Amino acid sequence: MEKIIDLHIHTNCSDGTFSPKEIIDEAFKNGVSVIAIADHDTMDAYTEDLEKYAEEKKIKLIPAVEISTKAKKSGVHVLGYNLNKEHPKLKEKLSVLKNVRHEYLINVSKKLEQLGYLVNTNTLDQIDTVTKAHIAKDVIQNKKNKEVLLKTFGKIPSMGEFIETIMNEGCPAYVKKETISPKEAAELIREAGGKVVLAHPVAYQYEDGLNEEDILDLVQEINADGIEANYIYIDRNLNKINEIEKWNQFAKENHLFTTIGSDFHTKDGIHPEIGLLQEEIYLEPEFIQNLIQYLTN
Repeated sequence: MEKIIDLHIHTNCSDGTFSPKEIIDEAFKNGVSVIAIADHDTMDAYTEDLEKYAEEKKIKLIPAVEISTKAKKSGVHVLGYNLNKEHPKLKEKLSVLKNVRHEYLINVSKKLEQLGYLVNTNTLDQIDTVTKAHIAKDVIQNKKNKEVLLKTFGKIPSMGEFIETIMNEGCPAYVKKETISPKEAAELIREAGGKVVLAHPVAYQYEDGLNEEDILDLVQEINADGIEANYIYIDRNLNKINEIEKWNQFAKENHLFTTIGSDFHTKDGIHPEIGLLQEEIYLEPEFIQNLIQYLTN
């Protein structure tokens, strides 16, 4: 069956390259009729204008957000679905997290500059919800950083490789960012009327060395409604990893529903596109119907 649903898409309101309307256009072109824009720590994409545009294109929009949190062993992303974007406490916390990102930018730029990298800090500071991806891309694409990049990596690295080697915890440009716990994020989502989903568990395994027991601890900590099991992971070396069967089995054993998401940021010929076109994923029609009904009730 044609995949008609994609519940994890990013826009240029966070670290994607497409505007919200361009995301609608891309979904329409790909035959995807149900989507969720899940930007990092912001729901700014969800304007009345966008909702009207999606309706005109006959695309169902499920309000969503991806909240960045910090657990004991790693950073963790918690997805919230069908939540009220006007909920006062949610709006306030997302605003705080957005400001924290700019403080992080200033501090990490100093560390990167100490390592010999040039960072366009002032330009990056103009981005509303600035992320590690924005910073890494700025460094990698700056020709003045070519020499130090080649010296460190032996090549021009991908964004993921740069982040995991230079910016993440235990790395030379690591900066602790004020954040919230996964449990706090889950409680915030529920207060705003949403469903709680642990984003891409496969990523924590490969990026942070978490095992299934660690993932189960996270699921229990946030009292997750579901996990993002139907997900194609691209590692730092741009290898494609498909462990969908494993994480669907994990969900079944732990009585969790599963979601599907491309985690689309841009069209690069490597990462999945909206709707996970050309990926080996088959979803039963009943699964899709049940998922939409569960998330929207």
